[in-house]
Amino acid sequence: MSENSCEVLELLRSRGRDQAFAQLLPPYERKIYRLCCALLRDPVQAQDAAQESLVRIWKALPSYNGRASLSSWIYAITRNRCLTAIERRSAQAVSSDSERELEALPAELSSQPPDAHESDERSERLRELIELLPERYRQTLVLFYFEERSVTEVAAQLGAPEGTVKTLLFRARAALAERLRERGWESL
Repeated sequence: MSENSCEVLELLRSRGRDQAFAQLLPPYERKIYRLCCALLRDPVQAQDAAQESLVRIWKALPSYNGRASLSSWIYAITRNRCLTAIERRSAQAVSSDSERELEALPAELSSQPPDAHESDERSERLRELIELLPERYRQTLVLFYFEERSVTEVAAQLGAPEGTVKTLLFRARAALAERLRERGWESL
């Protein structure tokens, strides 16, 4: 069990949910938002999903038992909120012209806080290519490289076996390399 998990469990026992939540909020708030951005690719929906995730985390905190690492537990809740948002978005897109509106929005895969400097041309090219990858490849890359999660943590967050995560990472890197070659961007 991580040190952060122990601290939160101790605070839950001694001072209650609000104190424990106050302890975990600073280190995880931006990470939750970045994960939502990576999964939803829409900053407005990501902000909503991040807020909903924080509320769910606060409500579920008394049931946290420390069996999973705190970060895996938080990311699982966040991932589930994002999947729900994706399902809602898909259902709405079927009955309206939202798909065209979504395509018109600038693609955003933010591995940094929204206010971070992102003018580096190579980062932008890479970001564009990552956006074009299939959803599972993109999610796996973002969690592993941008969120710096281990294969075990990515597996827990995606609800997939570790072997599947390794395969997804291999295939995602291969697809990315192929797209770089197609565009003549080998020097990225």
